Amino acid sequence: MGDMYQMGLGATAANYAPLTPLTFLDWSADVYPDRLAVVHGARRFTWALTRERCQRLASGLSARGVGRGDTVSVVAANTPEMVEAHFGVPMTGAVLNTINTRLDAATIAYILDHAQARVLITDREFSPVVAGALRLCEASPLVVDIDDPEYDGPGDRLGEEDYEALLSGAAPRYERAEPADEWQAISLNYTSGTTGRPKGVVYHHRGAHLNAVGNILTWGMPRHSVYLWTLPMFHCNGWCFPWTIAGNSGTNVCLRKVDAAEIFRLMRSEGVTHYCGAPIVHNLLINAPGELREGIGRVSAMVAAAAPPAAMIEGMERLGFDLTHVYGLTETYGPAAVCAKHEDWDDLDVAGRAQRNSRQGVRYQLQDAMTVIDQQDGTRVPADGQALGEIVFRGNITMKGYLKDPGATQQAFSGGWFHSGDLAVLEPDGYVKIKDRAKDVIISGGENISSIEIEDVLCRHPAVAMAGVVAQPDPKWGETPLAYVELKPGAQATGAELIEYCRARLPHFKAPKTVVLAELPKTSTGKIQKQVLRDRARSASAIDQPS
Repeated sequence: MGDMYQMGLGATAANYAPLTPLTFLDWSADVYPDRLAVVHGARRFTWALTRERCQRLASGLSARGVGRGDTVSVVAANTPEMVEAHFGVPMTGAVLNTINTRLDAATIAYILDHAQARVLITDREFSPVVAGALRLCEASPLVVDIDDPEYDGPGDRLGEEDYEALLSGAAPRYERAEPADEWQAISLNYTSGTTGRPKGVVYHHRGAHLNAVGNILTWGMPRHSVYLWTLPMFHCNGWCFPWTIAGNSGTNVCLRKVDAAEIFRLMRSEGVTHYCGAPIVHNLLINAPGELREGIGRVSAMVAAAAPPAAMIEGMERLGFDLTHVYGLTETYGPAAVCAKHEDWDDLDVAGRAQRNSRQGVRYQLQDAMTVIDQQDGTRVPADGQALGEIVFRGNITMKGYLKDPGATQQAFSGGWFHSGDLAVLEPDGYVKIKDRAKDVIISGGENISSIEIEDVLCRHPAVAMAGVVAQPDPKWGETPLAYVELKPGAQATGAELIEYCRARLPHFKAPKTVVLAELPKTSTGKIQKQVLRDRARSASAIDQPS
């Protein structure tokens, strides 16, 4: 007997529409047209005006031949134009490719070629490196210049088109191209490429829609939240927050450059309620002069991008900020896991709460599954906090795949899971805690040593701002821990002092054998560039033993 619920009960235009975050823009513009959507210096746009600007962008691109499946690349700061690109580009059916502004010309050229960019929208600040990329690449995109009034530095215009002229000359209404299905690509994000060419991670409309909603659910964001853009919008599409803030009918407070004084000023003047960032951003605020923080109310902060040291979490609590720890990768639309808090954690002391909150946690509500599996047999590791395995994800907020790389896509999805490459344990309460990246585990005398564990101890030292630990070749042990340490401004400590500090708090074989005091290399999102440190560590002449 057939299933009676299948007979004649199919999807129609009346009961089905492909999920897309573009609907959030219409909702906010229809329901709250006069509420503030975007703030940037003297520019203040309502949701109605923001929709019109997005539609003008779509109209202008469409008039220049951009359509379904084309790529529109953007090299820009956190400005209104970046917010608008997240809606105006996919309205045409095209794919948005936001490019890291700190990449070199050769890498940008590779991305433009690999993505087959049809249009390149670029901020004048980045014209020197973009000009170099255009000379190197084979692609010949139409170049559109952003001339942001808040930028007064050097930089030539590169293209025949000006962004504001493109908008003013375009139709103010545009009937968006509905996705052919939810799996249609909406954006293309390139990985950091520290171990070779960057891979192009393809997001679809369904995943972008769901993770945008997931951010609101996970963070418990009240409607009309005021969001400060400390996180680069080019990074995982700003963890999907351009779409989240539209869904929240909130306000985007733009920020060209991360600066503690400007962040605190905007928090006061705009009534900022939420912001996101890597640990380096939060540390910047923790260590800022006290007078800058005067008049700041309670703000909700989200941290990811690297395993945050417990000391940083403690510092944020002392600052009076409510910190939520999330975890994810470019391949999971940014955050896809959260260290969901429990009321009974409030009964713990500050150190105890920090220990709980430093874990990567559990899956996002709109992600199907997240667990830790044995790398040999693929089974779930016991929840004992000891057995080491790899974090894997499964569900709707996982990438469509790697552009033009079916082999890497198949490998990443082997066994029906997305493989993160992060090594972790499952704790008895089911929460995941990262121990290391697979490539960052130090094997010394046959013992596995977590670099993150050492970094966390170092960051508790009052003089330490950041620490990066990598393997150092050793003739006896094979490898030993080498720590690169960046001190806080004005602070003093010696390598020998820091080694002893670690030996007092760790098994001696885990303590770094060498400490190098130096400014740490970082990505634009605040991650310590471990590959750069590993390269330094392989050069014995670059390492000085502390006295």
